[in-house]
Amino acid sequence: MNNAQRVLNDATSDFVAITTILHNYFDGLHHGDVAKLKSIFHPDAWLKAPGVRRSLTQWLNDVESRPVPAELNKPFDFKVLAIDVVQDQAMAKIYCPLFNFNYIDFLGLLKEEGQWRIVTKMYTDTKKQ
Repeated sequence: MNNAQRVLNDATSDFVAITTILHNYFDGLHHGDVAKLKSIFHPDAWLKAPGVRRSLTQWLNDVESRPVPAELNKPFDFKVLAIDVVQDQAMAKIYCPLFNFNYIDFLGLLKEEGQWRIVTKMYTDTKKQ
């Protein structure tokens, strides 16, 4: 295998890994699966929205204590809008409709020790108030 093929294979593998994380994120949100969500975030991740800062632990506690969208028969309408990968870092822009909100999330991911994880989440509700 030449160097160009190796780079292409690595890029494809990284893209698949990142896409898998995003789908696990969607599934974890929809089913209130805190263990699944915890497994795809780096332990020191922070979640930030305008005027809001939460640690991963605070956010997971909130997810665990709120109603579960799947149990409320809410639609599974999450969408990946964009993924940008540069070597061992990536940024994903995703659409997350939850309850009465239409969130756009920017998830920052890093590949460390061969594993991709979400290291930061920024989000805002785009629904007209």
